[in-house]
Amino acid sequence: MEFLFSEDQRMLQKTVRDFLEGECPVEAVRARWETESGRSLEFWKKLAEIGVPGLLVPEAHGGLGMDELDLVLVLEECGRAALPEPVIATAAVAVPLLCELGDTELQEAWLPRIAAGDAIVAVGAGSSISPFVADAHVADLLLLPDGGAIHAVDPAAVSLTAQPANDPSQKLFTVDWTPGPGTRVGTADDAASIDRGALACAAQQLGVGDRLIEMSVAYATQRKQFGVPIGSFQAVKHQLANCAVKVEYARSLVYRAAHSVARATRCRSVDVSMAKAQASQAAVFAAKTALQVHGAIGYTWEQDLHVWMRRAWSLERAWGSSTWHRRRIADAVIDGALPAESFGYSAPGAPRAAPA
Repeated sequence: MEFLFSEDQRMLQKTVRDFLEGECPVEAVRARWETESGRSLEFWKKLAEIGVPGLLVPEAHGGLGMDELDLVLVLEECGRAALPEPVIATAAVAVPLLCELGDTELQEAWLPRIAAGDAIVAVGAGSSISPFVADAHVADLLLLPDGGAIHAVDPAAVSLTAQPANDPSQKLFTVDWTPGPGTRVGTADDAASIDRGALACAAQQLGVGDRLIEMSVAYATQRKQFGVPIGSFQAVKHQLANCAVKVEYARSLVYRAAHSVARATRCRSVDVSMAKAQASQAAVFAAKTALQVHGAIGYTWEQDLHVWMRRAWSLERAWGSSTWHRRRIADAVIDGALPAESFGYSAPGAPRAAPA
């Protein structure tokens, strides 16, 4: 069995990386912080030109018709670039949610606009995950859950209250709204949206971790102490090696989770929670280690390190914290609350799949 990504998937990843390196340098990320919305509609259109928002949109609606195995590599590059735009909510969560709802009129109205870069959709994760909705201030449509039902809400019909965030690129809001028959567009599995959002966060955490390690290695080869680069000291080498091991271990879990989401496997939720918990741990560990390697300069505003450190922290909380996902895994493995199968092992009490 072949477990590698295809040449086309890797080429798409490289295309996105090259694009973001040219169009979204860290100076551009910082510049967004100074704007009122923190977002750039012009840049969102450029992202659409290379297919990012519409990657999961069916071809019949102007998208690329791909799946999460293609998207996961793209999201990894978004994390590497500390991309502030709402790719997770719109591209990774809203698009498949709109497809699942089965409302033809809603799909025809919004999927082509998303693919063309003409619309941003914000999605509520549900109160069990977070009471806040990211990027509600720039959304053209809000998809909000209420008791198992999904409501498509006009942003003009809600009241937003901005909430503080430790990441200047993170824009969080509480949404005051009233559900009604006119906004209800169907029912959907809350777990599916949570899984997609958590997978997208985990994929971005891989890119964040990679970038933090790269920055730390570069600094360690330049900064000298006792006449030699600090990167020559074993204590520094070992710390960075530990970061690399954690990120690489998480990478395999994230890719497995992408397969589980794309194929809607029985153990999807557990696979995603394993990936989210491990990728978050790896990125947060890399942030801590990077700060130690950089020393006092790492605390300064001028040093770009904190751009990715803040992203590691904010992604850890988004779409379920590490604690929430570890509890979900424990419920599956210990109590058999969810199917948890891995390489022939099945959690006690969990129903097994029928033999092929």
